[in-house]
Amino acid sequence: MELSASNQRNAPDQPESLKLHSIRSLSPLILAAVLALSGCGDKPPAPAAAAAPPVTVAQPVKRTVTDWDEFTGRFEPVQEVQVRARVGGFVTSVEFRDGAFVKAGDLLYVIDARPFEAVAEQADGQLSDARGKAELAKRELDRALTLVQTSAVSESIVDQRRQTLQAARAAEMQAEGLLKAAKLNIEFTHMMAPIAGRVSRHLVTPGNLVQGSDGTSTLLTSIVSLDPIYIYFDVDESTYLRNNRLWFEGRRPSSRDTPNPVQVTLTGETKPSHDGRMDFIDNRLDVSTGTLRSRAVIPNKDMSILPGQFGRVRLIGSAPYEALLLPDTAIATDQSRKIVFVVKDDNTVEAKPVTLGPLDEGLRVIREGIKAEDKVIIEGLQRARVGAKVSPHAPADKSGAKK
Repeated sequence: MELSASNQRNAPDQPESLKLHSIRSLSPLILAAVLALSGCGDKPPAPAAAAAPPVTVAQPVKRTVTDWDEFTGRFEPVQEVQVRARVGGFVTSVEFRDGAFVKAGDLLYVIDARPFEAVAEQADGQLSDARGKAELAKRELDRALTLVQTSAVSESIVDQRRQTLQAARAAEMQAEGLLKAAKLNIEFTHMMAPIAGRVSRHLVTPGNLVQGSDGTSTLLTSIVSLDPIYIYFDVDESTYLRNNRLWFEGRRPSSRDTPNPVQVTLTGETKPSHDGRMDFIDNRLDVSTGTLRSRAVIPNKDMSILPGQFGRVRLIGSAPYEALLLPDTAIATDQSRKIVFVVKDDNTVEAKPVTLGPLDEGLRVIREGIKAEDKVIIEGLQRARVGAKVSPHAPADKSGAKK
């Protein structure tokens, strides 16, 4: 090992060309290290500022509106009749089509009238007999009055003949009554429609025996009127008290004295399709529900509304007043508050709490919180941040042009 070390120390120096080659091979590495060290002291380039998000803004719509209270109601007929047999007998024919519209006086059922015709003939004979007896009693009384003047008969005979005449006349009146009753029974064998309206199905077919008014009368069918038609609905106590207060202040007429207008929306409709007027308000609140039964009259010329249908009733709830309105899409919810986003003059966003009113022709009434000149964001609410800048644009009309 000592020999190896001695040999290494005594070894001849490397040639100059080999040293130069080693330095050249290290030069790229050194240059890269120098460049890396020199770059560590420079700052990275700043990112480009984000563009303000676009939003659609519009000023509130200002117009005269009227508040409406809305309730759920059920339609009921103005007139409803249960057609029942007034005399007993066998049904001989049914003269109407089930579910058809009938007029007052139209023939519905026919009952066998022969038994009642026989009774009428018998009553007619009794009346003729009674009239003959009354006429005879009248002549005998006249003769007695003549004879009593000459004392040919006593006063007692005159009194007896006068009483006989009175009894004969009473019997005549009874016979007349029996004949009228028999004739009425004959009329009752033809069941007529008492009102105009839509008839139900027939409940008794020909050949069946029906009971008249002497016992439990048989139900034959029913008729309901359709034009006009009632709609009944229940008003809650708070709404009644508010409307009553407006009446005392002279800001709204009472529906008890004035046929206030109502609007009705049928099931499946999105806006009112029938107009009517108030007709009745009950005299007390229902203690079980705390509501007041009310009624409106609705024209039904096309007979499209049937009793039993449901409808949404809108009742006038205020006097006309000026209001600001916005679409519901412009209203956001912040916990328990309703807010709208307003773009200020410097294009920054500000949130304003608002008090909402009812819908009016598709727009929401804003009672408090905004001004007519405010620029409210109606589209792009998800891109708006309070205090951040936005790029406001006017809404486009149906043709695509900016308003």
